[in-house]
Amino acid sequence: MATDANGSSAGLRVLQRDEWDKWYNALLRGFGGVPEAAEERELWNALTEFDRSLGVWDGDECVGTAGAFGFRLTVPGGAPVRAAGVTMVSVAATHRRRGVLTSMMRRQLDDVRAWGEPLAVLTASEPAIYGRFGYGAATFHLSAEIDTIRVRLSVPDGTDALRVRFAAPADVLDVCEALYARLVPTRPGLLARQPGWERLGVLDPESERGGASPLQCVLAERDGETVGYARYRVKPEWETAGPNGTVVLEDLVALDPAADAALWRFLFGIDLTSKITLRGRPVDDAWQYMVSDIRRCLPRLRDSLYVRPVEVGAALRARTYQAPVDVVFEVEDAFCPWNAGRWRLSGDQKGASCERTRDAADLALSVRELGSAYLGGVSLTALAAAGRVRELRQGALAEASVAFGSGGPAPWLPHGF
Repeated sequence: MATDANGSSAGLRVLQRDEWDKWYNALLRGFGGVPEAAEERELWNALTEFDRSLGVWDGDECVGTAGAFGFRLTVPGGAPVRAAGVTMVSVAATHRRRGVLTSMMRRQLDDVRAWGEPLAVLTASEPAIYGRFGYGAATFHLSAEIDTIRVRLSVPDGTDALRVRFAAPADVLDVCEALYARLVPTRPGLLARQPGWERLGVLDPESERGGASPLQCVLAERDGETVGYARYRVKPEWETAGPNGTVVLEDLVALDPAADAALWRFLFGIDLTSKITLRGRPVDDAWQYMVSDIRRCLPRLRDSLYVRPVEVGAALRARTYQAPVDVVFEVEDAFCPWNAGRWRLSGDQKGASCERTRDAADLALSVRELGSAYLGGVSLTALAAAGRVRELRQGALAEASVAFGSGGPAPWLPHGF
């Protein structure tokens, strides 16, 4: 692949609308080449932000893809912070080890900085890829397989006051989206969805059902007001001894503990089923503390959202801190050198400042660790125990680690992008 005077791929350019089909086909090939359903392809075409998408071309062939959605991400303190949602990244197998990915990451982060967005975020198909570009795992999600025959559910007071009713997913899409929007400021990691993104939650191609039913939906209501919803599928299965079906939970949102419990109780009681499978749930999901036997739920964790501070000062100023903090960070950032050096962070629950300084450093770390700790779900103390953060002033690590905690719900990304 030829390069220009700056070392970038000569075929790297912003995506044009009439190039989308070739570009998207290259992306699908990079992820195995399985065709998507027409409605799924149409949705991603509609959501693509062309002026924020890049392609690398070798003649007429697209050999590299990358995009960046314009999101607002909730950070500790509840503020919605502008963030580039890095997505649709692929490199053709014929063009490995030619600098294609590096050239796209270089151009993309330069663009994000020019757009004035202090953060870049992504979900990684292969976690080993993105650390060298400064992305750190900042949130995790929970998966489980709950044995609803052996596991009992204990619900809080007020659950019986809730009515649960069926509704067609498409018919109540606006209602469900309004509930989600009410939760966005309450938990770090949530994305304020722009128009069109609500369709992702009801996308229901048969090819993605895995033998389960079409998408189903129930609403939880109190005194006529909708206070929660669950979207799920049922996968029937029969054995010699009888029914052994599975409830496949896709999405659940509730505004209070009783609404949450009412939805879980409904899922536990669906006829002809013996288990619930779930994935992508928050690590502090309340059902874990309502069940009688957590071992029979087989909980497991997986990395989810990766965060990369693009402008360290602006990113650290954008969030609040659970305890007063005044520390100087020595930040290493070879890929975005404008972040490298010493930064003094002073803040508390009301706000923060973060400016360049010549004062002696209290903590030394790379921008990757700063990204991991940013949403409060990964502690600086844990990173230090792994040798990823160095304490240069005694007591600074404990001070900063307490301050960086989210102080509330665990950070959570509810869906990919």
